[in-house]
Amino acid sequence: MSDTTPSALQAEEGALAPSSRDIVLEADYRDWIALLKPRVMSLVVFSGAIGLLVAPGHLNLVLAFTAILCITVAAGACGAINMWYDRDIDAVMRRTRNRPIPAGRIQPGPALGFGVTLAVGSVLVMGLALNICAAAILALSICFYVFVYTVWLKRRTPQNIVIGGAAGAFPPVIGWAAVTGSVDLMSLVMFGIIFIWTPPHFWSLALWANDDYRRAGVPMLPVVAGAKETRRQILLYTVVLVPLTLVPYMIGFSGIAYGLIAGLLGLVFLERVYRVLTDRQDTKGNSLSNDAPAKAAFKYSVLYLFALFGALAIDHLLG
Repeated sequence: MSDTTPSALQAEEGALAPSSRDIVLEADYRDWIALLKPRVMSLVVFSGAIGLLVAPGHLNLVLAFTAILCITVAAGACGAINMWYDRDIDAVMRRTRNRPIPAGRIQPGPALGFGVTLAVGSVLVMGLALNICAAAILALSICFYVFVYTVWLKRRTPQNIVIGGAAGAFPPVIGWAAVTGSVDLMSLVMFGIIFIWTPPHFWSLALWANDDYRRAGVPMLPVVAGAKETRRQILLYTVVLVPLTLVPYMIGFSGIAYGLIAGLLGLVFLERVYRVLTDRQDTKGNSLSNDAPAKAAFKYSVLYLFALFGALAIDHLLG
C-alpha cells in the first residue's frame, strides 16, 4: 500500500508540514498546552477524580489535589508523546494538520522531551506523595498508551481502539489506588465501563473522519471493515455497556438514584446508536446524511460518560 503511506501522500499533496530546517514559526504557551490534548485530558482527569472521590477512605485536600495533578500531568505527557510519534500522519489528516508539530510551531525533539519529562515527573511525585500502587498503575497507563496503543496498535490493526482503550480506562483505578493503596472490585468496574465505552465513542468519530484515516493509512475499523460493519459494532458494544453501568447498583456500591440515572442515560445512548445503525446508506454502507447521526452519537457519548460518573459520585456523597 505504498500509494497510501503518509510519505507518498505528502509528496502528492504538497501542502504538509515543513521540515525542521525550514521552520521559522515560534511557539507560544498555547502551542505547548495544545500538545497536552486538553480536550482529551478533561475526561481523563474527571474520571480519575471520581475514582478518588468514591474510594473508601480519605485524603486531605493537599494529597487529593496532588493525586489529581499527577493524573493530569501524565495524561498531558501521553498527548505530547503521541503527537511527537504521530507527527507524520497528523500532517496528512485535515483535522490534525494544524497541530503544533506538523504546523511547524514546535520541533519534534523538544516536544518529545517535554512529554517524557512530564511522564517521569508525574510518576515520581505520585509515588513519593501518595503510594507505590498508584504510581505503578500511573506508569502502566502511560506505557500502555505510548507503547501498546500509539506505537504498536494504532497503525497495525482495526482493533487499535478496542485494546488501546484500556489506556483511557486507568484513571479511576489510579484515583482509587491513591486513596486505598490497592485495586478493588469497584475500581475494576469503573475501568470496565470506560473500556467498553471507548469503541462506540471513538468509532462514531471514525465514521465521519473516515477519509482522514484512509488518507493517513491508519487502519481504523471503517477503513478496513467498512461503515456498515462499524455501525453494527457500535451497537454491539453499546448493548454490552448499558448493563455494565448498572453493576455498581447491583453489587450495592451505589443506590437506586444512580441505577435509575444510569439506566436512563443508557437508553438515550442506545437510541442515538440505533440512529447511527439505521442512518440512510448507499450500497457500501456510507452515510447519505453526512454522518449526522454518528456526529450526534459521538457528542452524546462524551456527555454520557461525564453524566454517568457524575451521578456515581453524587450518589456516593449522598450515601
